[in-house]
Amino acid sequence: MCSDIAIDVESISKRFQIYDKPRDRLLQMITRGRKQYFREFLAVRDVTFRVEKGETVGIVGRNGSGKSTLLQLICGTLNPSAGNVRTWGRVAALLELGSGFNPEFTGRENVYMNAAVLGLSKAETDSRFSDIEAFAEINEFIDQPVKTYSSGMMVRLAFAVAINVDPQILIVDEALSVGDERFQRKCFARIEAIKAKGATILFVSHSGNTVIELCDRAILMDAGEKLAEGLPNQIVSQYQKLLYAPAEKAAAVRDEIRKGILEEQLKVASPRSLSEIPVLVKMDEHLDLEEYFDPHLKSKSVVSYVSHGARISEPHIVNLKDEPVNCLRRGDSYKYRYTVDFDRSATALRFGMMIKTLAGVEIAGGTSATRIQDAVPHIAESTKIQVEFKFNCHLNPGAYFLNAGVIGIVDENETYLHRLIDGCLIKVLPMSVNTATGIVDFSCKVNLTDLV
Repeated sequence: MCSDIAIDVESISKRFQIYDKPRDRLLQMITRGRKQYFREFLAVRDVTFRVEKGETVGIVGRNGSGKSTLLQLICGTLNPSAGNVRTWGRVAALLELGSGFNPEFTGRENVYMNAAVLGLSKAETDSRFSDIEAFAEINEFIDQPVKTYSSGMMVRLAFAVAINVDPQILIVDEALSVGDERFQRKCFARIEAIKAKGATILFVSHSGNTVIELCDRAILMDAGEKLAEGLPNQIVSQYQKLLYAPAEKAAAVRDEIRKGILEEQLKVASPRSLSEIPVLVKMDEHLDLEEYFDPHLKSKSVVSYVSHGARISEPHIVNLKDEPVNCLRRGDSYKYRYTVDFDRSATALRFGMMIKTLAGVEIAGGTSATRIQDAVPHIAESTKIQVEFKFNCHLNPGAYFLNAGVIGIVDENETYLHRLIDGCLIKVLPMSVNTATGIVDFSCKVNLTDLV
């Protein structure tokens, strides 16, 4: 089994003892367990999964869901209360900020200490030190005590060490969020390079797009449980649905996910199956297809957020003659429409749309207002409105999803009143001549000049 598996987590749980007062800890020691002065908190409960060698797996979940504790159990910095964790290969981990660093040591001393813990000899660390120093970009501070570092300097140095020990398993927590945008992009580029070399990566992030772009598979954690496991775009959709659910309905959403009621949605919506949706009209090689409506082209992976007093329905595309279409021509203009029913009054409303690839990568979208000051101030109860976004289709041939959402104020906080993920499925038709590459056509024109 170990020839194919990099990480094997089997029925793992972690309990912590919570004391209400400092003296209770002392009393617990004195009584030697004859009386209990603590209450137990189950941070991780009966989690099982495997990660194959060369696979990149993302873990998502709300704050307090047990993601970081799970990573520490896998890395061995925490011992499980029950269950087993086994890993095959050198593990490099970037967990919470500053973990594994001695604040009194200099950056240089911490590099050598961390590298030694990860299994590198002094000679190996010597040969890699210049690369580590260059990646961390902390210059002369490398010889200053780590306790004088900013949070950004700390995470840059920790990441530089982790990626330069040639890990067979790389485990990354949310620590990268403290870096600036340029450093984050640099880190993700290095992670992609490590992934290309065949390393196994376990990645925790609150960014759905990051998980979708980097990972082959995703796991949804909540309240210490593994609620779901599957393709990244589908798991991220379920995570976002849970994240924006009203507090009184969150338990019901969790139960749906845990019991597998949404399992069929997760099965039928794989990017591969959707990309194989046929164009039902054969195209002459000298004639481009006209737009049309295909009644069989329907999204089977719609995820509907729990309503906060609004309900989106009937997302669809029409052409400029108001004729329904879902097979579009690149270069033409269309209108994306959906209906919103309000069963209670709402304030500060903004409406939006998003176009995504089948893998869930967001391409482009629009909103009715960029600032809350410009939002629709009030909509009365029992109101029904139609939202329409006009757009020019610059997408290259392929299949795409469209989202729909409405945001408003609930309990003084701005949140989704309702949202449909993968609410509408469209296909951009092939063309007889197409020199554009990638996802979006930027109307690139080539010009060749003889310089001799």
